[in-house]
Amino acid sequence: MFRVVKRYRTARHLPLAAAAAAGAVLLGAGPAAAHVEVESDKAQALAEHVEIAFDAESESDTAGITQIRVVLPEGIAPADVTYGEGPQGWQFSANADGYTVKGPALKTGVDAAYSVVVRQLPDTSKLAFKTLQTYADGRTDRWIELDENGENPAPTLRLKAAAPGAKPVAPSPTATPSASAAPAPAAEGTAASPSPRAAGAEKDDDGLSAGVWAGIVAVVLAVAAAVAVFVRRRGGDEG
Repeated sequence: MFRVVKRYRTARHLPLAAAAAAGAVLLGAGPAAAHVEVESDKAQALAEHVEIAFDAESESDTAGITQIRVVLPEGIAPADVTYGEGPQGWQFSANADGYTVKGPALKTGVDAAYSVVVRQLPDTSKLAFKTLQTYADGRTDRWIELDENGENPAPTLRLKAAAPGAKPVAPSPTATPSASAAPAPAAEGTAASPSPRAAGAEKDDDGLSAGVWAGIVAVVLAVAAAVAVFVRRRGGDEG
């Protein structure tokens, strides 16, 4: 903190005070400190089974952290992430675009430190993990800016170049199958769900179901029977 310059100081002291203030401004203009830190001992492109540690700093004086929600960067699927370790009682769950770790509120002022294991890192130079940090009182800090000099920067992990010969692994077998994938066979001893055809919604080549055709035939037969009865009665009247 700068002291207030007293009025009786001579003019020659003013340039020195101005220079000191300018220096302080320049020093404070550096990159904003990330409030969720991320690090890994295997921060290398295409590295496999990589443990990544996160440390979400507590910034509330009145409530503890209860949840960390992360949007994964491109190249990492939720199915390829498993829980490492974290606060006691916290649990991990995958989302459509990332994951959530949450549990009982931590003590006020205590950081939320946890780790995840990624099946394989993508072939890139850095990974930004957009993070939503929620407190017991409902407050949410959004560390989502991709600009590392922003006010709310996302935690970013820088990667070394891939090792010689490293290649991407096959997609995780637990990943959600694409729409073009064949349906999984029913388990032995379990009846498969009936298809539309098995449920009586069979359709012939003209697009009508068997039930509709049966109805049409029944109507035609009923009409024919009525006509036959009418012809017989009329013939009897004329005789």
